[in-house]
Amino acid sequence: MEVLDLARWQFGITTVYHFLMVPLTIGLSVLVAGMQTAWVRTGDQRYLKMTKFWGKLLLVNFAMGVVTGIVQEFQFGMNWSAYSRFVGDVFGAPLAMEGLVAFFVESTFLGLWIFGWDKLPKKVHLACAWAYSLATVASAYFILAANSWMQHPVGVEFVDGKPTMNSIWAVLTNNTALAAIPHTLAGAFSVAAAFLVGVAGWQLWRKRSEDDEHRAVWRSSLRLGGWTGVVAFAVLAITGDLQGKLMFEQQPMKMASAEALCHTEKPASFSIIAIGDVRNANCEDVKTFTVPALLSFLAHNDFSTEVKGVENLITEYQAKYGTNYPDDPQLGSLAGKPIDYVPSLPVTYWGFRAMIGFGAISAGIGVLALWLTRRGRIPGQRWFPWLVLGGIATPFIGNSAGWIFTEMGRQPFVVVPNPTGVDGVWMFTAQAVSKLSTGEVWTSLIALTTVYAVLGVVEVYLMRKYVRGGVDAVMPPKKPASTSKNSDSEGGDGDDDALAFAY
Repeated sequence: MEVLDLARWQFGITTVYHFLMVPLTIGLSVLVAGMQTAWVRTGDQRYLKMTKFWGKLLLVNFAMGVVTGIVQEFQFGMNWSAYSRFVGDVFGAPLAMEGLVAFFVESTFLGLWIFGWDKLPKKVHLACAWAYSLATVASAYFILAANSWMQHPVGVEFVDGKPTMNSIWAVLTNNTALAAIPHTLAGAFSVAAAFLVGVAGWQLWRKRSEDDEHRAVWRSSLRLGGWTGVVAFAVLAITGDLQGKLMFEQQPMKMASAEALCHTEKPASFSIIAIGDVRNANCEDVKTFTVPALLSFLAHNDFSTEVKGVENLITEYQAKYGTNYPDDPQLGSLAGKPIDYVPSLPVTYWGFRAMIGFGAISAGIGVLALWLTRRGRIPGQRWFPWLVLGGIATPFIGNSAGWIFTEMGRQPFVVVPNPTGVDGVWMFTAQAVSKLSTGEVWTSLIALTTVYAVLGVVEVYLMRKYVRGGVDAVMPPKKPASTSKNSDSEGGDGDDDALAFAY
């Protein structure tokens, strides 16, 4: 394998791994803040217990997310230095905003929240919860604005062979970002919802034959997760449709690849499933089951729009961006070779369907859980805990498949040309890699993958420990009545609460 392939594998492994933590942190932080709000407003101990239990799991996941995320920005300099030099004037602003504003606020107020139980007034402590949760959302906003610029460069001029930003507002309000941000946040809430349904459903089934004092915690958590998942899937469908229409305009090759649409169609049919080998751009051996004219509607809101196929787009791309890579030794074996403008069709085609399919399955499990727990019912079916626990994985898979489709679908570009933007503001992935030896990249790839595997074991261990321990594992130990007469109204002793949240 060459340096380019190894660098792409390394970035893919570390990024997908990191993004397993990110959506759970985003979604769960807002839901936990909502739980605490319900406790402050009503004084109901059920909501306090929910806040403590889910807050503990949030902290474990947040810590792992921070550790695994640090590597992401370092990789720009390690393996992608040419890319960093090319986009640095643009990327610097949103990444600085994310690090110095959003993450600083997030970590500061999270610390106050962890150690502020009974040391801060209730409403001030609650404000800290909302501050860190909204800062988490803001952090996602800045990162997605940077990523969206790679998908659709705006707000720049071309100076001395590289883009120079002339409008940070254009970068932050990029229409690609404004569609991607709510879609990604909805995916995050889908992950958090499935997590609540899975863990709470298992706990509720586990205690079904006992007079469990915490049953109300599990019922409320499950139903909160179920409704959150249903709403999140609706938002995913709406924002996904918006992204599809933008993709039709900005990255037509990605649209065609998502459908394995080899030849231009007018109107274009939406492929439900394909039978055969979709790897070839001519699709001679592929049979698809389609919905007539639906792809035209998804692309342009009517049932007659032409959608260009892969073969036709290859000719257009060659005319605009060249037929061969530059004869540059830095490009390795690709120097002077023909450019393959077609992304991996199996990845884009099946990744697109995995994204939709697993998202729908997650929402369906949430609806079923709501039905089985209606009017105070407790599910007794033996398959129920296995279903909801397995359902935790479905939005994680859907999110990962969606990002893999998004990033691999724009190949061979690392910065995709804007059809209506400034000429020259685009970059091939092969031009972005650092001047490294394969041994150097292999070393960092093996080291980082090993460290991430160890961190994965740690996360699973801690999550399993606190999930199995239930509410009792995260609530402070009860004191004799003479020393804890105010504990019910204030949520327990402050030192014990801080200890319960620290680790």
